[in-house]
This record gives sequence, structure tokens and C-alpha cells, in this order.
Amino acid sequence: MAATATRRPTVLAAAVATAVALGASALTLPAVAADTGTAAPPKLELKDGTLQWGLKESFRKYVTGMAHGKIEAKDGAQQAAGNGVFTFSGGKGTYDTGTHATDTAFKGSVRFTSTLHRFDIGITDVKVRTQGRTGAIQADVTLNGAVQNDIDLASLDLSTVRPGQGEGGAMVFKDIPAALTADGAKAFNGMYEAGEKLDPATLTVTAGGPVTEEPTQKPTQKPTQKPTRKPTQKPTSPSGPDKAPKPTTSQKATGDVVDGRLSWGLKESFRKYISTGGKATVAGGAKKISNGYRFPYAKADLDSAAKKIDASFGGSVRFTYKAHGIDMKFSDLKVRANGAKGTLLADVTTPQGTNNDVKFAALDLSGVSYRAKNDVVLLDKVPATLTAAGAKQFANDTTGSPYRPGEKLDPVTVALSSSAGAVLPTGGATGTTAPDSDSGPVAGSGSVGGGGSVGGSGSLADTGSSTPSTALLGVAGVALAAGAGAVVVARRRGSAEAV
Repeated sequence: MAATATRRPTVLAAAVATAVALGASALTLPAVAADTGTAAPPKLELKDGTLQWGLKESFRKYVTGMAHGKIEAKDGAQQAAGNGVFTFSGGKGTYDTGTHATDTAFKGSVRFTSTLHRFDIGITDVKVRTQGRTGAIQADVTLNGAVQNDIDLASLDLSTVRPGQGEGGAMVFKDIPAALTADGAKAFNGMYEAGEKLDPATLTVTAGGPVTEEPTQKPTQKPTQKPTRKPTQKPTSPSGPDKAPKPTTSQKATGDVVDGRLSWGLKESFRKYISTGGKATVAGGAKKISNGYRFPYAKADLDSAAKKIDASFGGSVRFTYKAHGIDMKFSDLKVRANGAKGTLLADVTTPQGTNNDVKFAALDLSGVSYRAKNDVVLLDKVPATLTAAGAKQFANDTTGSPYRPGEKLDPVTVALSSSAGAVLPTGGATGTTAPDSDSGPVAGSGSVGGGGSVGGSGSLADTGSSTPSTALLGVAGVALAAGAGAVVVARRRGSAEAV
């Protein structure tokens, strides 16, 4: 839950993707956040949590000793032998990649009773809340029949806590200093004063995928308009059944490509996730546009008659998010098309090395035309989905990838010209016109240098963030969404999977 600014950066998974994340699978990126203009940073799931906390050792000894009372742990809570600490199990919660806040609820209850000293104190509905260097243990406390719901029973100091690794990739935040709050003092009938030192707490959680948000509205069950039964315009056709159109210079079946461009945004929710504290840097002739990035032409083979394209593009885009351990560069993009299907390939580089020619996205070309217009073949807004090899680029050895094969990516636009004087469309990644810009960070306050690492030690690497609770995503998959999100890579696997 915590790591000081002087320690090595703790690696987040989207996930985002990652968070998370291409939304936590917001890369839905991460669902890392939803693909809307007002999408919030993604949330990642926390699961299989436990809270080990004894409340206060001297109080436990008082109950079973001087007060001749008893202590009962049940409903998912257990007490260690020898009047030891309590373990609350079944923890589930979320990590907000935007605010770095966590909220985890646990099963179990503990009851302290003494007939001799006339008290009956019950603690149920235990939760742990953190944000930044502070946190709280919250609970419902019953004192002799009077219930106080959701009070902050203890405050937590996360400033000196360093995460460790437990079984199955779980994150362990051991011996978090705890102190009694004013509300906690009242709940115990003034037996202790506010600020009294309590037993330290140990929190264990496992980071999961992005949190899937329920749609706010049901989709309309019927289309708003009936489809037209007839096409609005008649297709141009020869005047007779035996007459075929003559090829013109603007409809070459095969020709030398002399210019072109590729427009693509990878995944909108992933870009938004990076913008919350990282940056995207373009190089090698690539440019930022309103809906992504534009990559310059390198070379291409085009056969319109056979509906085949093999095109390569230069430039690169690098995504870095130091606090979340992200450093990924996409370069040497290629589009290979054959009829109704195609593939987008890319070299993916991290501090661990480069995976060349990763078959990153599957392209649906069923709705495009390979015929040239004004000496330009335009594959506009081609639907793209993540491949298994693409998802693997965001995977870690603990939680896998925050993105699933088949995840929707931003559409791809390819323009190829067989004439040096032809005018290429100026549309963005989704076909909208936008001014070009050079390099620079995506909107966001974060400043990221080259120190961000997608790789790591395989255990809980550190984050250099001054916000200790960011460590809770140390092994999450980045998103990021995603929705999203969260999208974070704890340790990269060595090679790309062929698909």
C-alpha cells in the first residue's frame, strides 16, 4: 500500500491495464475507461483480501483476564491461537487509478463480552480505505446494544510501509501503524483516548482486472428508423449486359505506390489512461492528431484487382507512465491485407527488449474498396480488434493481460497513392480532420522520463510515486482500460505469440 519517493518505483500492472487500462479491461483498455469523451480513469478489482489485526493486544488480555470475559470471532473471521490477532477474510474492493484510492471490504465479526465488567462490544462490516499516505479501518461497532455504523475505528499511517509479495502474486502490506480515532474512542465507551496506539495491521490483496461498469441506460430495443428498402442511388453500370467499364487512370488494378500514411490511435481509453500521469511521445516522422497518431509512408505493394496490400510505415509512438511502471514503444507498423481480412503488425519495445512484427490487431476489411479514386486507395476507419499476440504484450507473470483477444481497438485508416501529386486525405485515426502537431505529452500532469519500466523483478517492484497506495496495482495487468485501463505490466514475457 505504500512506498516512499526514495524507493524504486513500484510497478503497476491497466493493467491497466491496466490498467490498468487498451481500463482495468478498460485497455476495454484496459474496459481501462470507457471510450467516451468524459470517461473517468479506470478502476481495478482487488480480490482475495485478508486483514490481520488484533485491535489492541492489551485490550484482548484485559477481556480474557481481569474482566473474565470471552472473545468470539466468526462469520469469516478467525483468531490466532494464544489470544492472538484476528484475520478477516474474503476481502473484495477496488483501486481507482485516477485518485489512487482503495476501498476493500472483508467478511467476519469479532465480539468482546464480559458479564463481570458489563460490556458487550461487537465489530462487524470491516473495511480498509486508503488514499495517499493515509487510510482508515472502518467498521460497524455495537456497544451494549447501541450501533454506530461505518465509523473510522482506526487511522492508518502508510508513509513507511513497503509492499511485499505473498502466495499467488498477492501483495502484502505488513505492520501498518494504526491509531484509535475519536469515533473509535467513543465506541469503546472512553476506555482509551483518541490517538492511542493500536496493534499494527497487515493487509493482503490480489490485483485483478478492470472493474466492469454497468451501462447506465438500456439499449433501445427497436431501431429508430426502418432501413430503406431500396438504395438511395443507383449504382453506375454499363448500358448493356455485355458492356464492361473501361479502366481509367484513377482505377489502376496494380501500380507502384509512391506515398501514403497510416492513422491509428491504438485505443482511446488507453491514451486517456496514460494522460492521467504519463505521456506519449512520437518520433521518426510520426505526428499526433486529434484521434491518435499519423505514421509516414515507408514502402508498399498494392494489387487492387487481387485485393492485396503489404504496406509499411515509419515513425514511432512511446507510452511512458513512470509511477505505473509503463514504458512501451510501437514502431515499424505494417498493414497486410488480403480481401476481407487483414493484420496490423508492430514492433513492440520495452526495457526488456523488442518483439518484432507482433501480429497486434486483426482488421475487418469487408466494408472497404481496394479501387483507387483520384489515384488514392483509401481504407477508411477499418475496424480493428486485439489479437492474442497483441494482448500478450501487456501481460505479466502474475495476473496475465488486462486485455482479452478480440478487444475492440481504435479503427485504422490507410491511404496509399500511386501518384506523387495525389492529395492524401487529412483525416485522423477515425477520419476526422485535425491539425498536425509534433511531439509532446498527452494532456496530463505527470512527467515521465526514461526510468519507467515495463519490466521488473517479478516480485513487487517499487513505483517512485509519493503516493503509497499506488503500490496496490503492483501486479495488476493496465490499464488500462481499457475502459481502460489499467494496463500495467509487472514483468514482460520474452517473445510475441504468433497468431
